[in-house]
Amino acid sequence: MSGSLLRLVCTAAVAAGIVLAPRPAAAEPESGERSVAELLTDLQRRYREAEQATETYNGTAAKLTRQRAAVRRLDAELARTRATLRDSRGAAARLARQQYQNSGTGLSPYLRLLLARDPQRALDQGHVIGRLARDRAATVGRLTGSERRAGELARRARAALDAQLALAARQRADRDVVRDRLRDVEEMIASLDAEQLTALSAAEERGTAKAQRRLVASGALGDGDGKPSAGGDRALRFAVEQLGKPYEWGAQGPGSFDCSGLTSVAWQRAGTPIPRTSQEQWARLKRVPLDELRPGDLVVYFPEATHVAMYLGDGKVVQAPRPGAAVKVSPITANPVLGAVRPDPGTRPVAHYAPPRLPAGAADGSDAGYGAAYAPAAPETSVR
Repeated sequence: MSGSLLRLVCTAAVAAGIVLAPRPAAAEPESGERSVAELLTDLQRRYREAEQATETYNGTAAKLTRQRAAVRRLDAELARTRATLRDSRGAAARLARQQYQNSGTGLSPYLRLLLARDPQRALDQGHVIGRLARDRAATVGRLTGSERRAGELARRARAALDAQLALAARQRADRDVVRDRLRDVEEMIASLDAEQLTALSAAEERGTAKAQRRLVASGALGDGDGKPSAGGDRALRFAVEQLGKPYEWGAQGPGSFDCSGLTSVAWQRAGTPIPRTSQEQWARLKRVPLDELRPGDLVVYFPEATHVAMYLGDGKVVQAPRPGAAVKVSPITANPVLGAVRPDPGTRPVAHYAPPRLPAGAADGSDAGYGAAYAPAAPETSVR
């Protein structure tokens, strides 16, 4: 993949559709050319496939991380059990030597006890012999239990390692799917000229602006003066500190993020670990209506829950949009809203709240991720 084309696809990955607004009207295409609306639909579809593949990759990566931790725990437990087994075998060996040594006298300890002349001494010896018998039984029991435990742990460790290897293979396959989807986007964008890219960007911006006006006017966002929880405030301020860092699929910082990487790390830094992927965030976190949104809540997008952003307030979100874009402030309607979730339900909002100060240019750049400035430098640019 050429450097210029990589920059193109990274900066020109497609815009997501707007669910709250009708599709923008497109100019009449020339004979044999697709309209702006048709191009936009195609790009949206390809980008959604790429982002869905990315979240699948992220989910597999999270499972692989957990499985590796399970393998390490089982290996450590197996090592401890094998050490205990060595100790038990050593005790059993000492027991066998003692029995052998006692057998050399010709009389068993019990027979010597019966033939003892001193009854008190015999009674004392009886206690000792009883204690020795119990110790020997315990030694044999520990040896048997340790052997059984070691065998079971070895079986579980092998199974866990097999599962880890299978997940690693699946992760590699998921990675290849993401690369294929991004290559599809790249190839399509490479086929467009600067005029088409400009038209697509303008259509997307008009659609987003119209959808935002309609949403705000509808009152669906409530009065807009919600205050975050203390944890939500910390998570949001962390997200704001990442403004300008590039999107990179599968990234969780510190230099780059994908959409759910940003939200999961932000809330982890705030002291509330949440699932890694947008689908799991949507599935497992407490859902809240849009008119109850407070800063720090997560806004989830697309029917498949394949994109997520953090609510900033005043109808805006902080998000890592897509390849080629950077973490930025966007209208909440930059993507089709599925719903919202709250990582810390039951917590009270802070009494006094001052929104984080946004740096200059926090909202700059197209949410669509493409535009005339990123058109191919020459028609012969190739994909490798």
